[in-house]
Amino acid sequence: MAGTYQVIARKWRPQTFADLVGQDHVVRTLTNAINRGRIAHAYLFVGPRGTGKTSTARIFAKALNCTDGPKADFDVNDPACVSIAEGSHLDVVEIDGASNNGVDQVRDLRETVRYAPAQGKFKVYIIDEVHMLSAQAFNALLKTLEEPPAHVKFVFATTDPQKVLPTVISRCQRFDLKPIPTDLIVERLKKIAVDEKIAVTEAALGCIARMADGGMRDAQSIFDQMISFCGAEISEPDVLDVYGLVSAEKIAALAAALAAGDHQKLVAIVDDCDSGGRDLVRLLVDLQALVRTALLDAIAKGGRSEALGGVAMTTEQITRMLDGLREGEGSVKLGLAEKINFEVTLLKAVEASRSRAIDS
Repeated sequence: MAGTYQVIARKWRPQTFADLVGQDHVVRTLTNAINRGRIAHAYLFVGPRGTGKTSTARIFAKALNCTDGPKADFDVNDPACVSIAEGSHLDVVEIDGASNNGVDQVRDLRETVRYAPAQGKFKVYIIDEVHMLSAQAFNALLKTLEEPPAHVKFVFATTDPQKVLPTVISRCQRFDLKPIPTDLIVERLKKIAVDEKIAVTEAALGCIARMADGGMRDAQSIFDQMISFCGAEISEPDVLDVYGLVSAEKIAALAAALAAGDHQKLVAIVDDCDSGGRDLVRLLVDLQALVRTALLDAIAKGGRSEALGGVAMTTEQITRMLDGLREGEGSVKLGLAEKINFEVTLLKAVEASRSRAIDS
């Protein structure tokens, strides 16, 4: 059957606690809570996109409702766990906060909470994007949240905890999921590449992981797109071309020209990147990351660094340069003449790094 293709992000979604990458503090706490029988009645998972909030919620639901559970090391092929993974388990209810944000839906939920579980030990309500609920809906939920029946567990997930009422947060155990480090994303992608029989270079994986900004799902989606574009062999230039990125060597050359105050070289590199259809906003972000590394190097070495193209610069100079780049970010992102704004930002950063503080 041709219609069974699943995108990598769904096919490789974590199915057990051991599968979760980069969230060891969450896994450890939840596993201990299950093993010691100290399961709270409401949990809130907070974190940027693609870091595993909904996946963790589903794995937790499996641990609670697996055959002779609750247990943290459940069998993935257990019928109860399979039905939770497929979304057909009667007692694990996933609600999307964005589309069910009204007070009526929450009243319906309050009605159903009272009934005993049909299949498992617990009724687990997973509410995704919980910050989208209206204030009335939150308030309708409060009493149930504070004293739910013993067979009910709530798991909330959100990317925006500021919008969740403090009265809700105080009734939950809160877990903050971190952006996933680049090396862990690379490790995971390698595993996927071996399984999918894709030959991909280390540099290409590093590039994909950098672009994902700590989101495993983003990395997997980019990887998927690269497979569609390249087939079974992926190299760094391919990734750079598809996403309009600039190679690490060229970013280093640009940083060196900044440090040396070489205006001609700066303009030439920007021209080259622009004519090659490169993403200048992304280039600015990558350039800032490189200058920041030089700043940390200068701090570690007692106030001077030669990390930017061998030019000796003080901590103060690098800080000013980084500040200049950061200040121009808005105009490059939102301005109409992206290239001109980018050039002006670079030239201003050069001037900033050359000027001395008045008191010195």
